Amino acid sequence: MRFSAPFLSVVATYLAVGVQANPVASPEVNITARTTYFSGLATYYNPNGNYGACGARMQNSDFIVALSPAHYHNGAHCWQHLNVNYESKDIDVTIGDLCAECTTEGIRLSSGAFSALAPLSAEIISVVWNFE
Repeated sequence: MRFSAPFLSVVATYLAVGVQANPVASPEVNITARTTYFSGLATYYNPNGNYGACGARMQNSDFIVALSPAHYHNGAHCWQHLNVNYESKDIDVTIGDLCAECTTEGIRLSSGAFSALAPLSAEIISVVWNFE
């Protein structure tokens, strides 16, 4: 296949500009359009200094979350962060454990994280969460 010299010149210029360009995020860019949000029930537990499924000791006061097997993916998400929202309150939690009995979209928060959203007496709350 043969290409004309002007065509090759345009392609070369395009590639050179593309390689040198430095993308800069604009404050007007809506990156949440690419984020998947999950709705589910959140419960809480007390890690009490025990090891979580990701291999580290966790305290009740740590902002830790345990994911369902569907999202835990055999530990592939260990130490990543989630944003959890409940009634206009947002918290950042770290994935440190597996919740084998959680529904697919359900999560289990450490008691410290849960109490930042609602009183522990609520026991179960409906949350929206996403991977950060």
